[in-house]
Amino acid sequence: MAPEYVIHGHFSVKSDVFSFGILVLEILSGKKNTNFHNGEHLEDLSSFAWTNWREGTIENIIDSTLSVGSRTEMVRCIHIGLLCVQEDVTNRPTMTSVVMMLSSSSITLPIPFKPAFFLHSTTNRSNILSSSDGTNCESVSDQPSKNNISITEIHPR
Repeated sequence: MAPEYVIHGHFSVKSDVFSFGILVLEILSGKKNTNFHNGEHLEDLSSFAWTNWREGTIENIIDSTLSVGSRTEMVRCIHIGLLCVQEDVTNRPTMTSVVMMLSSSSITLPIPFKPAFFLHSTTNRSNILSSSDGTNCESVSDQPSKNNISITEIHPR
């Protein structure tokens, strides 16, 4: 689901574009859009694809069992998928644009910006929780654990 829908309940045609981008990345990578271990990093699919695309290691994204289509077509589809999952809704293409990008290799693709929910396990982010009276509570880490089980710290009101 698109982050703007998950966080704020906002649904739009760009939410569908986000979902389409995730499907494209899932098909080409052979991976589900869940957190998985990539070496020492815990990543989601869009961050895994983004990191490899930026580093020029696209062969790490493409499922080795895929034997249909050319490598150039697969790389172009990954590029389009990354355009669809950009964090800023206004930067995502419309589905009409996506269809044109997929059907014509002569269209120059813009460089995608970072995807929504881009995460690395090496970054230790924390949230400061505010209570109803406006005071800050303890800092709670939102970094997932190594075995994908979340740990909830309970703070009374």
